[in-house]
Amino acid sequence: MTGPTAEEPWPVRTVARKIADWVNRLGTVWVEGQLTQISARPGTGTAFLTLRDPAADVSMTVTCSTQMLRSHEPPLSDGTRVVVHAKPTFFLNRGTLSLRADEIRAVGIGELLARIERLRRLLAAEGLFDPRRKRKPPFLPTKVGLITGRASAAERDVLANASARWPAVRFRVENVAVQGALAVPQILDALRVLDRDPEVDVIVIARGGGSVEDLLPFSDEALCRAVADCRTPVLSAIGHEPDTPLLDHVADVRCSTPTDAGKRVVPDVAEESTRVRQLRDRARRALHGWVDREVRVLAQLRSRPVLADPLTPLHRHGEQVNALVERARRALLARLAQERSGLDATKARLTTLGPAATLARGYAVVQHTDADGTPRVLRSIEDATEGTAVRIRLADGALHAVVTGDREAAGEGR
Repeated sequence: MTGPTAEEPWPVRTVARKIADWVNRLGTVWVEGQLTQISARPGTGTAFLTLRDPAADVSMTVTCSTQMLRSHEPPLSDGTRVVVHAKPTFFLNRGTLSLRADEIRAVGIGELLARIERLRRLLAAEGLFDPRRKRKPPFLPTKVGLITGRASAAERDVLANASARWPAVRFRVENVAVQGALAVPQILDALRVLDRDPEVDVIVIARGGGSVEDLLPFSDEALCRAVADCRTPVLSAIGHEPDTPLLDHVADVRCSTPTDAGKRVVPDVAEESTRVRQLRDRARRALHGWVDREVRVLAQLRSRPVLADPLTPLHRHGEQVNALVERARRALLARLAQERSGLDATKARLTTLGPAATLARGYAVVQHTDADGTPRVLRSIEDATEGTAVRIRLADGALHAVVTGDREAAGEGR
């Protein structure tokens, strides 16, 4: 048989019948989930239940006999974790798929705890519990995001304790279901909303105490991974001190109770005011101590003679400078006088030995000129022939003469 075409389409009944035939071939399956919307009307033989996936927004309708539902021990209620043995059934008239259950088993506490322990080891192996990845909440957040049940004691504890410690604190409260099948999806939605709010600096997830089943949503894998991926620091305040859901290990800060979360999310204004006063007093004492120490140092410096009477040393050094100047002047004058006396003695000797003194006693120097024009001292009469021009140098000048007449040798008279 060929498939449908645009010219020869299948009618709705054919498509529905083929889907029903395919579903019927699946056989029976075991399915796990949380029960919600249990409906068993009196006088009817069929009970209707909704089986919801606790980690995703997926659910299926389950039908079973009213007698099986009412005889189940312990009684089934909304939020109960169950394992259902059922056969998928497709209803042609409505075009819906449901599960026809022939056995429903409640998941026991021991099994739940074992599953939580397996999940704890898995998340720890992935590093979600590593203290190095945890972030420190801000000292004073601009706004605190609070995820908690509507009008719950946990909400009142967080708000009252935080406001008592810091009256100006601001909150953005997201009320969600904190137990049952709707808890995880609503908490995830609220977490995404607060994480996107730029004014929210820290997120608190708070819930009061409860049984293991009541606290199961806070050990959900999807919630733990969402908190680990959250950009805003998260404080976990679930139950009481002994209660430790997996969220406590993933969160950046674990608070033992919602009251503890209210005290840790903001500082105490009284304590901070006291600390500021103490620091101000310490700063004042430190400043006064420093000023006093510097004043003492200045007083010690001023008490030194050089600063107590600065002019006297200056006068004393001035006198020393003047004495040294006078001493240098006397030494210089003595040296000049000594050198002048020596110069005068040398001058006298030069004058005595010089030709000028000899000329002054009546002697003369006679010079004649050589053939090449060079003046020569006349030393012999042989060098002066008749007619030779000579120059006679006396003490007060020079005369020019010409040799005439006879020559006389030394020792002869004229």
